[in-house]
Amino acid sequence: MRVTASATTPVLPSRPAFAHNHVLSLSPLDIDPNLRVSFRYLRAYVSTNAPQSPSPDPFDVIATALSSALIHYYPLAGTLRRHNHRLELFCAHGQAVPLIRATVDCELASVDYLDNPDETFVEQLVPDPDENEGMNHPCILQVTLFECGGFTLGASIHHSVCDGLGATLFFNAVAELARGARTVSIKPVWDRASLLSPRNPPRIEAPIGDFLSLEHGNLPYSQEVGAVVRECFPVTDDQLERFKSILFKQSGSRFTAFEALGAYIWRAKVKASEIAGSEKVKFVYWTNIRKQLKPPLPAGYWGNGCVPIYVTVTAEELREQPIWETAKKIQKSKINISDEYVRSFMDFQEIHCGDGITAGKEVSAFTDWRYLGHSTVDFGWGGPVTVLPISRFLLGSVEPCFFLPHSSAISSVAGFKVSVALRKTAMPAFREEMKKFGRDDFGVIDLNSLL
Repeated sequence: MRVTASATTPVLPSRPAFAHNHVLSLSPLDIDPNLRVSFRYLRAYVSTNAPQSPSPDPFDVIATALSSALIHYYPLAGTLRRHNHRLELFCAHGQAVPLIRATVDCELASVDYLDNPDETFVEQLVPDPDENEGMNHPCILQVTLFECGGFTLGASIHHSVCDGLGATLFFNAVAELARGARTVSIKPVWDRASLLSPRNPPRIEAPIGDFLSLEHGNLPYSQEVGAVVRECFPVTDDQLERFKSILFKQSGSRFTAFEALGAYIWRAKVKASEIAGSEKVKFVYWTNIRKQLKPPLPAGYWGNGCVPIYVTVTAEELREQPIWETAKKIQKSKINISDEYVRSFMDFQEIHCGDGITAGKEVSAFTDWRYLGHSTVDFGWGGPVTVLPISRFLLGSVEPCFFLPHSSAISSVAGFKVSVALRKTAMPAFREEMKKFGRDDFGVIDLNSLL
């Protein structure tokens, strides 16, 4: 399988989007040091045309629609700059989004529609800018055409500009223009300086310091864990329901898939990594605060609209306590989600933006992509059959875990998959823990005693 990039086209807005060069401010959520990375992922699309029938070129369709969408989303063609320990976005005439055209000498079916792809291969389908290029071009896209007529759209988007929900608003705008709409149905809203401004004076009234600390000179994602590898593990609905049923019988509490399976995987990762018992380990996940704020953010707000929630225990506690207790801690952490928590988090970022904010070492990030609307992005070929994150840097963790739907092109199994990044030395032991889960050996209690 050989991927060949043939050309990079700078795509400008189809008409001038503004009168004068200017600088756009970012919100306190945008300037979180953990977001100073480019987030990379792809969508895979199958050809819907009959054999031998003419088909529009996906690259041309997307390039034209992207040009129209940039009238509304022109900041994605801007340049991020550092200013007083913060980032700002400089917007000038002539700026463009690089769009790469590539081809590959295979069909999507031959790689199982990228449901669980070879890591070396899939890396070639998504732009991979270094830090400076990611700042100069916050959005870089790549259309890769497969021999079957299908294609992938790989994206690298700087996380300081928007989160996954904001990026989906952008891609949906491009998609509806590609399908023939005259304008976008949801008008994007920037206005970050007023909608998510710090308080005056800023104040911290939620326990943000319980999980974030300050280390001057600290660089996010600089943890030394050695080589990191990624692997996908299938989880059936039946397995998950049996596991949740056991936890309910033990604890009297009902847990979501994210809480129950997250607790199992977190413990399995820490066990496999042989982390010292006294070491603090953290489970972190995003929570969407767009509707939690008072007043809520407008529907078209496409900046970062999530804050991290942390659960902290020692490695020994995590390995020794019943899994339901870990799941309960994750469940209870959601109580923190409030307008005050969000305001305090933003004020913490404002006060300490140059002080080396860090969540420390041994952070395990978890995120659930099954219901985020990624599959709604339809350029005229239907929604993507596969959506796959490639990034390994998330919420201060270099070993993130994603809950993902199976590719709709191949899966008839009721369930999903988890993509786990983990230090290479620990992956064999972690794989054994997931095999145990697959055969209902959950390590929580003897199943027969519950029958």
